[in-house]
Amino acid sequence: MTGSGSLDALELGLLQALQLDGRAALSRIAQRLGASERTVGRRYGRLRTMGLRVVGQPVPARLGMTRWLLRVHCTPDAAGAVARALARRPDTSWISLASGGTELYCALTSATPHERDALLLEKLPRTPHLTDVGAHCLLRLFTDVTSTWYADGVPFGRPPGGARGVPATAPEHPGRSEPLALDATDRVLLAELAKDGRAGLPELAAATGRSSSSVQRHLERLRTQGALGFSVDFAPRHLGYDLMTHLWLRVAPGEVSAVGRALAAHPEIAFAAATTGPHNLVATGVFRGAHDLHHYLDHRVGSLPGVRSVETAPILREVKRLVAGG
Repeated sequence: MTGSGSLDALELGLLQALQLDGRAALSRIAQRLGASERTVGRRYGRLRTMGLRVVGQPVPARLGMTRWLLRVHCTPDAAGAVARALARRPDTSWISLASGGTELYCALTSATPHERDALLLEKLPRTPHLTDVGAHCLLRLFTDVTSTWYADGVPFGRPPGGARGVPATAPEHPGRSEPLALDATDRVLLAELAKDGRAGLPELAAATGRSSSSVQRHLERLRTQGALGFSVDFAPRHLGYDLMTHLWLRVAPGEVSAVGRALAAHPEIAFAAATTGPHNLVATGVFRGAHDLHHYLDHRVGSLPGVRSVETAPILREVKRLVAGG
């Protein structure tokens, strides 16, 4: 996908540079883009006024946590209230309304079975006006969970080892061993970076009570061990994309990973994961409009070997984006 709405090539390049490394220094980005640091700094400030955020996020599978995608059906008069209640929870990261406002989606990260059961087996069943709740465990992520826009045609291209626009360390890979143990400093860092992924070392040092050099070592350990990633939150409409939709795919069992990797390589796809339930792949796509969605389903998805059926659910409104969005 190309196109930028009101953004120029420099701003697109800045966005993609941040998507590849959310903590990249503006001086380094400026050098790569062939612009002055002052100019890039001004453009960065403009994008922030448009809602740009960089958020640090723990990688659940690396820390012994589990990601779930909830698919909740409710009466039209209750959907907004239920979505807002879920948005107030610290363990939810992305909530959207779809299908005429009677269906909502919620990404949930649970650290323990008790936390999972408290919501799924106790809280939600007692919530009025819910007609159905589906809880789908995400088995493997093929893309970063919050990469909801793309900027093609600018100098940064694909990162080594990863899908376009997605850091190579962001997707969760199978075969990881024991969860990485966190100490008190790590936990404070994760909390602070969830507020601002580009917080400086002095600010992080003050929050943790450690030296800047100690904070830097902790950050490097979290990143190199695959426990910390950085997501860029920027509304796709600013890039000219006005239609987001969930895709639920039924894929032949032996083709799930191949189809997942193929979807992750498509510039239209912001998120793709293998999941439990009647559909074994779920994805989120970003499109300019209905014509582009139809073309994508007919020509891109329809040509993938092993795809047996696709269900679409256009997103009407996003209630919460990323953990820090609230």
